[in-house]
Amino acid sequence: MKTIKGPAIFLAQFVSDEAPFNSLEGMAEWAAGLGFKGVQIPSWEPSLIDLGTAATSQDYCDELQSTLAEHDLEITELSTHLQGQLVAVHPAYDSLFDGFAAPAVRGNPGARQQWAVDQMLLAAKASHNLGLTTHASFSGALAWPYFYPWPQRPTGLVETAFDELAKRWLPILDAFDEAGVDIGFEIHPGEDLHDGITFEMFLKRVNNHPRCNILYDPSHLLLQQLDYLAFLDEYKDHIKLVHIKDAEFNPNAKQGVYGGYQPWVDRVGRFRSLGDGQVDFGGIFSRLAANDFEGWAVLEWECCLKNSEAGALEGAVFIDKHIIRVTDRAFDDFADADGDETSNRYILGLD
Repeated sequence: MKTIKGPAIFLAQFVSDEAPFNSLEGMAEWAAGLGFKGVQIPSWEPSLIDLGTAATSQDYCDELQSTLAEHDLEITELSTHLQGQLVAVHPAYDSLFDGFAAPAVRGNPGARQQWAVDQMLLAAKASHNLGLTTHASFSGALAWPYFYPWPQRPTGLVETAFDELAKRWLPILDAFDEAGVDIGFEIHPGEDLHDGITFEMFLKRVNNHPRCNILYDPSHLLLQQLDYLAFLDEYKDHIKLVHIKDAEFNPNAKQGVYGGYQPWVDRVGRFRSLGDGQVDFGGIFSRLAANDFEGWAVLEWECCLKNSEAGALEGAVFIDKHIIRVTDRAFDDFADADGDETSNRYILGLD
């Protein structure tokens, strides 16, 4: 068994125009001061990383690593959640997702999609140059507007969507394979890969590509009412990244999993800071340890009630407390009884 690395923190939700959250140096000092050992970097944030330069300059990547090392931090992964989302966008979401793209390609879905693919290819090279072996992303979605089967879906609609999704991602997965990096697709509502079955549908269509893997975030599974503990065992060979994020689901007479179009604070299913929700993190960390998970425990803070900096401070302590320092020996070794084939057969009455 392996001891999970951590605690680490995804920086995306903390970036702002104010110090220390407006530079990698500032955020590194802040994160280290809270007790974090790693940072997951959103690759679309120019104040933290220049993705194009990271893809082409080893010296630049060495400087990034050096900046973090000064604070005893490591890069856990790069994230392309926003760019990955734009690899596949249904027209219904064109205007909503346009803000994720570079200004030059907004309003042009074809150019935007090509830009997103180019960003993913840069991320593969940058991850390689940084010595990383895993990467966080979204799959994007073509079928999501039809997730509920009313009106009845035309025969083959979902299959066609997944065929196209796989066609778009295969060259990207090949580029990550060449770079020696796994993509962990976050299983997330709004993505075509939003539960175990949809991941399997996609995996089959990319020919069980070895770089097609899962970013596990229990909050999204809890809010869908999946068995998020059994999910860890079912997909243990594909779970390469984890976001440690809490949530709660308290259905009532007026509202269920779809949320009644309410803002987050009024939904019966809400994201919460670590320890404030319903997720069984003791069970999660136990399964990760038993399943030989090799990655980082990365805090993703999203809460409709608690201040973000308070959530980060408490989250570092929470994760550190839950990481299981795995044993290197059996607890009953003191009572070990030596044996051999002859004595074992005697004990069993076979001789």
